[in-house]
Amino acid sequence: MPLHVLATLAVDVKKPVCRSLKLDAAYEPHLVINEMTLLPGGEWSPQSPGWSVIHVSSGAGYWLHPRMSRELKTGAIVLLSDQAQGRVRASQAGGLRLHFFRIEPGKLTGLVSMADQALIQSAATDEAQSLRVLPPNAQFSDKIRELSSEKARNSLPARVHLVQMFLDVFGGSFQHPCADATEVLDARKRLEQMLSQTPLSELLGHGFSELVGKTGCSPRHVSRLFTELVGVSFREKQAELRLTRACELLATTDVKVVQVALESGYPSTSLFSAKFKQRFGTSPAKWREQTRRRKAARKAVRRLRLVA
Repeated sequence: MPLHVLATLAVDVKKPVCRSLKLDAAYEPHLVINEMTLLPGGEWSPQSPGWSVIHVSSGAGYWLHPRMSRELKTGAIVLLSDQAQGRVRASQAGGLRLHFFRIEPGKLTGLVSMADQALIQSAATDEAQSLRVLPPNAQFSDKIRELSSEKARNSLPARVHLVQMFLDVFGGSFQHPCADATEVLDARKRLEQMLSQTPLSELLGHGFSELVGKTGCSPRHVSRLFTELVGVSFREKQAELRLTRACELLATTDVKVVQVALESGYPSTSLFSAKFKQRFGTSPAKWREQTRRRKAARKAVRRLRLVA
């Protein structure tokens, strides 16, 4: 599987918007299981981009929300988007041990189509879907325990399992009807159908000229339609995808910068470094070093909190 499969960003094709690339000092990879222990009466407010899946591994507590409070028993699961409000509180009678991971569907461009992305994004802002507390599930608990082991943690099979676990908890249908072969589609519908059914990593890998060929329109017309549907130009979207992919590779792998450049779609290291520095104000190597130092500092703080 290519290194870039889990490292790009998609846009809701039904709601054209222009999103700036948000990758700063707080950058952390997703699809990694984390552990937290709350002392009796302790609280934690999850604040992570994308979706979080929280598992109560031991102990008991509560999910507190301005309009809803739910008891959390051992084995319970909390699914919430970054739009949901609330916090976890451990019972006064004992501590609470949690395992959790987050997923940013926008980084799954090699797996997720724009139609899938639209479904997940819509749920993130829907009050009924953006926060769900599920009862204890023994099978889920066993899987979390298995994936939390040092041997399995942060491996490719573990990340694949975490994606599947998110989909199982999220629910919903990711099946999209195919267009009737006899239906004659205009250029806009042809492009919209292509964007909704094709993972962006494949689509952008073809280049703009191939996109023009598949839609059967002039480059100017395709460019205008793409901007209307996606919210940014093809060139801007491609640059955003490449830089997002590069940051994911820099933060989660030890591959050389030259390989990151090639995997991100840049023909040369010099061009990649220039574009990266233009966007982030520093070189790829320094960004990687700074990101890892901050990550190590955050881990040290978490350990201090646990023993405090």
